[in-house]
Amino acid sequence: MLVGEAPGAQEDASGRPFVGRAGQLLDDLLAEVGIDRTSTAIANVVKCRPPGNRPPTTAESRRCRGWLDRQVELASPSLVVTLGGTALAWALGPGMRLRDARQTVHEWRGHRLLATYHPSAALRFGPAGEPMAALRTDLRTAAALL
Repeated sequence: MLVGEAPGAQEDASGRPFVGRAGQLLDDLLAEVGIDRTSTAIANVVKCRPPGNRPPTTAESRRCRGWLDRQVELASPSLVVTLGGTALAWALGPGMRLRDARQTVHEWRGHRLLATYHPSAALRFGPAGEPMAALRTDLRTAAALL
């Protein structure tokens, strides 16, 4: 199960997570490591697009927490991959930093959890940036764990 931050404009319009540019990149990287997106549960920490496409506030994340917790319960994934800081904070708490959480398989509520960058960060920093390399490496790790 992949957990992102919040719907963007295209996701809000379609009602499906990760269908914009970040979703296209995610699809490409998943295919590259042999993970079938059609058999992968994908959700967001918040279910509505925040105004101005800003990151969700802590209060917004807290209000939506029950929905995402239930999605995880129903999906019962063998692995949860958090994409970005908002999803990491949802799972491991707001004090956890992505660079400290990466490259470790965390035990979380009876599930294995792996933290990595959000695909939008990989797009922002470009193909030679650290987020792209880390995301690619972490998805390879996820595929090996599956």
